[in-house]
Amino acid sequence: MLVRLSVVSLLVSSTCTAWTPSLNSVGTLRSATASSTASRNTALLSEPETLVDTPAPAAPLTQAVINKLPFRQLQAELEQRHMPMEGTTAQLRSRLKAAAGLEDECIVNDAGTMPVDCEDDGVISEARMDAVMDFVDESDPDYERKELLLELEDKVEKGHWKAATRKLKRYSRRFAEQEPVSESTFLSVLEVCMANRLQGARASEPARKILEQMVEQGYRIPESAGNYCIKNCLGTFELHGTHQGFGGIDTALAMISALEQSQTPIQLDTYDKVCTALANEGSIDQALTMLRKVVADLSQTPNLATFAQVAHAAAASVNENKETLLEQVEKVPTVLAYAKAAGYDLDSIASVEDGRELLAAGVIAAEKMDNVALGLRLLTAASKAPGVDPDRGDDLVASSSTAAQRASTLIHKRAINRAVQDKQWKLAVKVLELMLERSLKPSKYVWRNVLTCTAKAERSRKATGLLLQWVELAQQGKSDMPPLSVFNTVLNVCEICGEQDLTLKVLDTMKQCHDTEGNIITFNIALKRLAKQGNQMACEGMIIGMLKEGIEPTVVSYTTAIASCVSNEQAKQPAAAYEWLKRMRSRLVNPNVLSYNTALASCLDGKLDSTVIASKIASEMLRDAELQLQKSMTASTEDASSNDKKSDRDNLTNVYPDSSSKFLARRLIEQLDQAVEAGEMDRRVADETLKVSLQAVADYVDCDTNECLIDATATGTSATMSDSDEADDLESTSQDEMELEVQAINVHKIAEV
Repeated sequence: MLVRLSVVSLLVSSTCTAWTPSLNSVGTLRSATASSTASRNTALLSEPETLVDTPAPAAPLTQAVINKLPFRQLQAELEQRHMPMEGTTAQLRSRLKAAAGLEDECIVNDAGTMPVDCEDDGVISEARMDAVMDFVDESDPDYERKELLLELEDKVEKGHWKAATRKLKRYSRRFAEQEPVSESTFLSVLEVCMANRLQGARASEPARKILEQMVEQGYRIPESAGNYCIKNCLGTFELHGTHQGFGGIDTALAMISALEQSQTPIQLDTYDKVCTALANEGSIDQALTMLRKVVADLSQTPNLATFAQVAHAAAASVNENKETLLEQVEKVPTVLAYAKAAGYDLDSIASVEDGRELLAAGVIAAEKMDNVALGLRLLTAASKAPGVDPDRGDDLVASSSTAAQRASTLIHKRAINRAVQDKQWKLAVKVLELMLERSLKPSKYVWRNVLTCTAKAERSRKATGLLLQWVELAQQGKSDMPPLSVFNTVLNVCEICGEQDLTLKVLDTMKQCHDTEGNIITFNIALKRLAKQGNQMACEGMIIGMLKEGIEPTVVSYTTAIASCVSNEQAKQPAAAYEWLKRMRSRLVNPNVLSYNTALASCLDGKLDSTVIASKIASEMLRDAELQLQKSMTASTEDASSNDKKSDRDNLTNVYPDSSSKFLARRLIEQLDQAVEAGEMDRRVADETLKVSLQAVADYVDCDTNECLIDATATGTSATMSDSDEADDLESTSQDEMELEVQAINVHKIAEV
């Protein structure tokens, strides 16, 4: 016959006559005593539950498995079964056991044992079977209950929280139906568990069970005690928010559920600590849910530190899956929105450290999302924060951490790149100035990009000012020294704009910084000045000096020398121009369309001999154009990803006759006709010899309409787009610098010839 454990007892007579057990009884007593001794060190209420990191096993749930599931996994199991997830831990376990078809109560059989699933250790604990060995005074039925209460009170007074919780559990199991545990008893045991911050979190689980039992009994949980237990069961940086393996987030959430059922107010700092623990664990969604509850449902304002911690945890997420990482990072703007809804002003929160940490997390997330506008907006908001003098709020945000500084630098760099691509030099300069104000160090690439964009807009004074500022920072050790190419770019724009004083200033600065008289571009600028004066002999001496210095003249240098043969309208020198074309080829420098146009322009002096030279130049130009077209056709069928291949539309290599070439050819044909009419040459001879090449140039089909060339150019374009964005931007900047160089030495206006 089965009897309940709570009523099993052995009685003696009222005269206290000694009970003599039978042989079978002795065997049973020894078995019970051995079981009691084996389980004497087991404390059911005092030991914390084991945290289970993995989902519930696929095998059927047992009593032992359910008894060890933490709060959130109990909720997860119930959610899978579409069952209510509200309630205390005991209620959730009871609900899950019912769903699994398990008995919620354990029964002792005639042999004095219980099913293994009912006990964590598989044996009957001393707390359940000590009735077998107890002597009870039959004269007072309440003697054992009162004696147990006295023992419990004694343990409480001594501060023995483990023994007190065991006594409380023993009383609840044996006498709860006869006389429920009083509210004062619960509170006294809870108080001894709360000592020393829940005994270093070791008393977290017993405290949680006491709170849940008070709710089941209908007692109200004191606000101070409940919130104290929640806050002190949480650790700081350990797994699952535990403290040396005790307590944790699941315990805290279970306590919160108990307080909510008891309608006990949960303090704001309690929510703050739980949100922070969830964020540290990486449970961003649960932290956001709790923040939304506090802000929207409870209309309370959490501390800025809480928002900052959650935002930082989301921004610092690491995941090899880019989509998953982006999903985590995109939660940072949600945190910012909750902070704003809670009453915080983003333009002023940078006055305190927690506010700066929140904005820094937003900047890091903006960089990972490639949201340049959001990153700049947050830094601008930080700059408006009062009370941080003599510092700046945006400066403090950008330098708050290594990650924030890196994100801020990348955001500004991307903003500058986009401004340069859109040819907005003012915006590029403004963003660069913001970088310097925020103590961010622009790279040489960023400086060069902004300077080139400004120079291409022909803003010589601004470009010179930026260059001198860069040099000053380099001399202070805050930046790298500008390379020679940057000085050359600024020199070119100064020459284009006719700023002679600025040109000299930049040259002097370049000599101081690099201890050099210049490079190829500096020589080209000097050649340009001589070419403007029509001093062809001086240009020849300059090029000879370059060769002696070991500086190989470029197509720009030779074209400038050819231009010196054109500048003097009264004494053009077509023979010298043609000679320069020969010298170019002898140095393995191929003339481009600008070189040929300049040489053709030198032949427009009304002389037949000049027309003869022009016909030779036109023939050579057509020959080079045909060779370039063949190369373009070949390149279109080969691997276009080679870095050695250049676009046919490059101003420095293109040799196809353009509109200026056609205009010059027609003018030269007119000059030839005038010579024929003057009797200097026979019409038939002129038409069959000199006019053939000139007419071919005048009638040349524009390369833009040539389908094969378009295909070749498209292939080269697709290859370029396969490179990285930074490589593309660098190539674009280099191309802009080349265009400025060509523009600086283009000393004649072909349309005016």
